[in-house]
Amino acid sequence: MNRKEGLKRLPNRSDSMCFGCSPANPSGLRLEFFTDDESIYSWVEVPGHLCGWKNLVHGGVISTILDEVMGRLVVHKMRCLPMTKSMTVDFLKPVSIDRELRAEARLIEIRSEREVLAEGLIFNEEGELCAKSRGTFASFKPDDGKKLGIKDDDAVIWFNSLI
Repeated sequence: MNRKEGLKRLPNRSDSMCFGCSPANPSGLRLEFFTDDESIYSWVEVPGHLCGWKNLVHGGVISTILDEVMGRLVVHKMRCLPMTKSMTVDFLKPVSIDRELRAEARLIEIRSEREVLAEGLIFNEEGELCAKSRGTFASFKPDDGKKLGIKDDDAVIWFNSLI
């Protein structure tokens, strides 16, 4: 399932504590992101401490993975900071802990300069679709994030270096 060959790895900040993507958060998912310039991909094995029912990934964790991969898509495609406005998730099949999952996201619609619709998908090791989502994201410039108090100077500098 791990098909990273031919994909470009996207940079992550190593100094944040984001539950979804920070490599510094010991309790987090530590997601890494890859792209073919159309879609965003991430592979993850969810550890047992994030289970819901025995041996199954908690639905909130599945939602987090989908939110993260769709958000990273908005960053990559729109060159802006995203904030989730709304998100729906359909849980189609149980998702086991400690098994490799592939998450994907693609752009559905650019509604305006400030709003984007994305789709996220999670597949199990057998390639079966286990969860899907649609999310509406507000997009804003890094300096706006600083004004809102949700991004610091280091985050703005790092983000601006990407774009």
